Amino acid sequence: MSQAVAVALLLSLTVRPSRPLDNGLALTPTMGWLHWERFMCNVDCALEPDNCVREELFMQMADRMVEDGWKDAGYEFVCIDDCWPARQRDAQGRLQADPARFPSGIKKLANYVHAKGLKLGIYSDVGTRTCAGYPGSLGHFETDAETFADWGVDLLKLDGCNVPNWTLLAEGYKNMSKALNQTGRGIVYSCEWPLYEWPYTQPNYTAIRDTCNQWRNSGDVYDSWSSVTGILDWAASHQKTITPAAGPGGWNDPDMLVLGNFGLSYDQQQTQMALWAMMAAPLIMSNDLRNICPRSRELLQNPHVIAVNQDPLGRQGVRVASAAGFELWERPLSRDRLALAVLNRQEIGGPRLFPLVLATLPSSSYCDPRCNVTQILPEYRELGVQDLFSKLLLQVNPTGTALITLTPLKKH
Repeated sequence: MSQAVAVALLLSLTVRPSRPLDNGLALTPTMGWLHWERFMCNVDCALEPDNCVREELFMQMADRMVEDGWKDAGYEFVCIDDCWPARQRDAQGRLQADPARFPSGIKKLANYVHAKGLKLGIYSDVGTRTCAGYPGSLGHFETDAETFADWGVDLLKLDGCNVPNWTLLAEGYKNMSKALNQTGRGIVYSCEWPLYEWPYTQPNYTAIRDTCNQWRNSGDVYDSWSSVTGILDWAASHQKTITPAAGPGGWNDPDMLVLGNFGLSYDQQQTQMALWAMMAAPLIMSNDLRNICPRSRELLQNPHVIAVNQDPLGRQGVRVASAAGFELWERPLSRDRLALAVLNRQEIGGPRLFPLVLATLPSSSYCDPRCNVTQILPEYRELGVQDLFSKLLLQVNPTGTALITLTPLKKH
C-alpha cells in the first residue's frame, strides 16, 4: 500500500464526531493475563498443543484465574495478543479467528470467559499488518471496532507495526478510539502510540491520554533482569514527561509482569512487582498459570502490593534519588499516605542496609511530626510509629527491593 493510499484511508473514514475516550474505564490500573511474552507466536499446535496460541490456552487460563485465586486478587482480563486471526479477512471484510486454532470463534470464547466473571482482551494493529504479519486495522477501524463489540470483547491492545509513515500513528489511534466509543460497549483501549513515535519525536501525552486508557512507552519486556532494569531506567529518565499524564482512566504501561517464568530470581521478581506497583502500572501477567511456583503466585497475589498499585488517588510514583547503588522511589497514596521503594541495584555481595531517616525524604512532610511505618516487601511487618529523625535500617538483597508505606499521625 502506498503512503498516499494509506493517508486517504485514514482521512476518509466516516467516523461520527464523539469525545475520544469518554468511556469511564480503567479508573485503576488494569489487571489480568496476556499470552505474548510467555507463548509468543507459537501456532504449531500439532507439535506443541499445550503451548500454542489457540482457544484452549485461553480457556485454561480463565479456569486457573478463577480456581487459583487470581480473580479474587483483582486480576480480571484474559488477553489474546498477536497471531490469533486468519491470514485473510472474511467476505464482508471482517477479521476472523484462525479456524483451526479457534474453531468456536472469539464470541464463544468471550462467553466462556464472561461466564467465569472475567473479561476478554484482544489484539490488533494500527497498520496494514500486525507485527507478526496478520491483518491489521488500517482502513478498517469502524468495522473492527464493531466486530470486537459484537464478539463481547472488553479490551483492545492496538499495536503500531507496519504503518506506512509514522506521522499516521496519531490519527490512526484516534480513529480507533472514536470507533470503539461509537460501539456503545465499554472496551478498555491499550495503545502503543508513544512507543512508535519516540524514535521520531516527543509524543503528545495530552492527546494520548485523551485517546487511550493505557499506553506503552518503551520496548517489549523480556524474561530477564536487564530488560526489567532497562524499562525502569527508561521510565525514570523520562518521568517528568510521562508521569503527569497518568491518573484514573489512563496509565503508562511498562509492559507485562514476567514473574513465575525463568529469567528472574525471587528478589528480582519482588522488584518488578514492587516497582510496577509504584509506577501505577497495569498488572498484566505473561506466564503459565497452569504451572507457576507457589512463591511467585503468592507474590503476584500479595494484597498489600496490589493495594499500592490500585490506590484510587492514581498518582504515578517517581525515582527521587540514586546513590551508592541504591534507588529511592516515592509514590503519593490516598488518605495522605506515601509509598517508598528502596531498590538495591548492586549485583554482587550480600544483603545491604539502607539507612532511612524520614526527615531526609523529599516528601518528609508526610511524617511531620510522626507516622506509622509498614513494610510490605520483602516481608510484611509493622515498623511502628516513627518521628522525622528516627533512623530505620532496611535490609535489601542484591537486585531486591524493600517496599514500605507511611501513614501520617494527626497532630494533637
